[in-house]
Amino acid sequence: MDRCVVLVDAGYLLGAAASLLAGEPTRSRISVDHAALVQALREQAEGDTGCRLLRIYWFDGAPDRVPQPEHRRLRVMPRVTVRLGALTRSEGRWAQKGVDAAMHAELTELARNRACSDIVLVTGDGDLLPGLMSAKEHGVAVHLWAVQAADGDYNQSEDLVAEADERRVLDRGWITRAVRATETAAGYAGRSEARPEIAAILSAPLPEAAKNGAASTAGAACPEGAAEQTAESAHPEGGGEAASAGATGAGRTVPTPKDLAGLGRPAPAAPQQPPGATLRWSSDKGWVERGTVPTESPEIAALPTLAQLTTAEQRWADREEDITAVSGDPFEVGQVFARRWMARLATPVHLNHLSGEYPRIPHRIDGELLRYAARFGLLAHKDDQIDEHDRYAIRAGFWREVDTRTGTERSSGEEQHPR
Repeated sequence: MDRCVVLVDAGYLLGAAASLLAGEPTRSRISVDHAALVQALREQAEGDTGCRLLRIYWFDGAPDRVPQPEHRRLRVMPRVTVRLGALTRSEGRWAQKGVDAAMHAELTELARNRACSDIVLVTGDGDLLPGLMSAKEHGVAVHLWAVQAADGDYNQSEDLVAEADERRVLDRGWITRAVRATETAAGYAGRSEARPEIAAILSAPLPEAAKNGAASTAGAACPEGAAEQTAESAHPEGGGEAASAGATGAGRTVPTPKDLAGLGRPAPAAPQQPPGATLRWSSDKGWVERGTVPTESPEIAALPTLAQLTTAEQRWADREEDITAVSGDPFEVGQVFARRWMARLATPVHLNHLSGEYPRIPHRIDGELLRYAARFGLLAHKDDQIDEHDRYAIRAGFWREVDTRTGTERSSGEEQHPR
């Protein structure tokens, strides 16, 4: 059967590329054009083997084997199959589990079934040596590809290199066709170059209310400047131990609920919100004082959620689109959600009410949006929260789609930091 198959160990390929281009094997230090990379692999494999491509198998690790956005992009590409192992964190480092075993099983199965005449391995792991030898015994030619090492030395098992039928080194020029180093020091703004909407929101100045409240943590009872006054109002005589600990104790300037309960007095009311302060994102109440969160108007409270607007047939079609067409890019996820919500509204009045809330997304819709985004592997698995930078992009994508539908042009003065 004159066909070739490519088996890619993504951990090796992208880790070695990061070492070559960025100086360390951290994949966050590189940006990958997966479509260009797949095309380059296909062209190189067909050129080296003289056979047409049957399939590219992409082996990678993912937390809890949940496909990440890059895996979702890859698995809907023609002739690409994604196989995921587990990604676990141990002693501060991420490690793949089950990827080598999956590659070995696929390699031996392809050879045993004579599914192809040539197999290209992009890996450096010596654990695949038995599988490579087995494939050769079944009459399959094995091509081993390496990524140019940053220090000029080998980054592959010498036994694997010795056993391969053919070998190729993917040099810096080949790698940079689809991979480039990123400037991590520039922060998220550097990741937003292709999304001017996100860059504009991130660079906008904070309102005065946000500046005043930025030092407070979410759920704080009162601002730091009012701490002394609060302690005095809780115990005007100033002689109680709890009040003293609340006002002057080590590192504390605000009495705790336990302190206040010990005084037998009710907790002081939260100070009034400064004029002009707004809750810019309903999912983040840390910018305003507890008890002063503005209540939603009846029009906003009546806005239907996407779930309420969606029929069973539409839900099935949405899931099909999510699996086959939505890549999982945070900005795109926000756009898809907004597009569906607007398309199913019975009246444009709801859309007008929503647009007037910019940049705050009403609480119920915002929560539904973030739950939808979580389906695409956008959770930071250490705490099951969506990464802060991804939240910026999700909401910016949502508002971009709303603005496109309503024909709204946002001036720089209207842009606010979407937290």
